[in-house]
Amino acid sequence: MSKNTFTIARFFKAYPNDDACLDAIFKKRFGTEITCIGCGDMHAKFYKVRKRKCYACSSCGHQIHPLAGTIFHKSSTSLQSWFFAMYLFSTSKNGVAAKELERQLGVTYKMAWRMAHQIRLLFKQDGKLGGADKVVETDETYYGGKHRRWQRYDDKTPIIGSIERGVSARMKVIDTASRTRAEQYVKDTIELDSVFYTDESRLYLWMKKQGIVHDSVNHSMRQYANGSVHTNTIESFWGRLKRSLSGTHHSVSRKHLQHYVDEFVFRYNLRGTAVWPGLFALAARPLAPG
Repeated sequence: MSKNTFTIARFFKAYPNDDACLDAIFKKRFGTEITCIGCGDMHAKFYKVRKRKCYACSSCGHQIHPLAGTIFHKSSTSLQSWFFAMYLFSTSKNGVAAKELERQLGVTYKMAWRMAHQIRLLFKQDGKLGGADKVVETDETYYGGKHRRWQRYDDKTPIIGSIERGVSARMKVIDTASRTRAEQYVKDTIELDSVFYTDESRLYLWMKKQGIVHDSVNHSMRQYANGSVHTNTIESFWGRLKRSLSGTHHSVSRKHLQHYVDEFVFRYNLRGTAVWPGLFALAARPLAPG
């Protein structure tokens, strides 16, 4: 599937009703060859139980609930509406506001906000960046708050992030921009045998002391690149992230900011590919604890 193949017409052809959506989740989660834990049949045939969101074994009647533990669990909203909300997330470049879901789905704002929040839970970041000789740009930025000339970061929320060039990104909302937080983030998120490029911030001075390959550019001296040493990739990412948050959502609270950052990172990591398959695969799995 190419990036722009999955049009809205194809979406409604693939998912015309709730039963089609449920069947898609069932097949994605359990596959086509299922061993029934009730009777032990290694090639059990399951059929959809009428008026219920579950399937039963044709031999022993053991039931499987494909929505259990997923973002759809115990939701009274139609599955097709959930799927269409995810489709909007997969086709939008700058995110989807709850008001947009309210208008498109015909649900209440409270329900639209909950659906958007549940979908964003799917975007949780994991895994490490980098590795031997891989270049990783690391930087921090600040979002929100009130801007005062004499207090540049007053009430702003710090975000630290990294991008492995040509590969993927990881971002984390932190409570304070300190060396301790930066060091903890780097060690949790990036392989330490990577090549690190940063700006002149003091948050990263510890790297060379610990034998990490590190180089930097001095933005205060108007140095934005020194050969291959630069942070232009992640600086561009910050710009797009802030324009997206301001243009689509206008304002995001510190409490939920990480979820919005996760969404933007997910979309960035799948750039150039179809987002829907990856999003649907996540939605068909039970949510990870926490």
